[in-house]
Amino acid sequence: MTDQQEQRPWRLLRRVLPQHTDHAGVMWHGAYLSWMEEARVEALSAAGLAYADLSASGLELPVVNLSIQYRQALLHGETVALYSWVLSRRGVKLPWRTAFVKADGSVAAEANVELVLVELISSPDRRKVLRQLPQTLSAAIKRLERGPEQDSALSL
Repeated sequence: MTDQQEQRPWRLLRRVLPQHTDHAGVMWHGAYLSWMEEARVEALSAAGLAYADLSASGLELPVVNLSIQYRQALLHGETVALYSWVLSRRGVKLPWRTAFVKADGSVAAEANVELVLVELISSPDRRKVLRQLPQTLSAAIKRLERGPEQDSALSL
């Protein structure tokens, strides 16, 4: 399923805390990346595969491409919902799309991330991009593409 309109998105609720902001109380750009990674790891876990287990088997999913379009500021104290869709694989790339939605329903930012699956070969500094997904990851990706079974937030 590739059309995000037909998928139920993965949802992660967050509150903008002081450590997420600059001196003016506006969410710092790096916090967006952290929240997106948290949303991916939590969704993968909800789909049946803990990222820690993936790492323990010598596999990682590094980011190879990232773009964020900031539309409006997120401010200290605001509640934000991250809605994420896992899109169909493009070659070796595993694309995700995420919308940062404010409590009033307006979109504060939209992001696209592409990951690749790599295997650590003998040491962390030697990596090999894998074209075939192991069965456990393939099954989890299929569940991720469908979206969650019920519309519930992963956490706040």
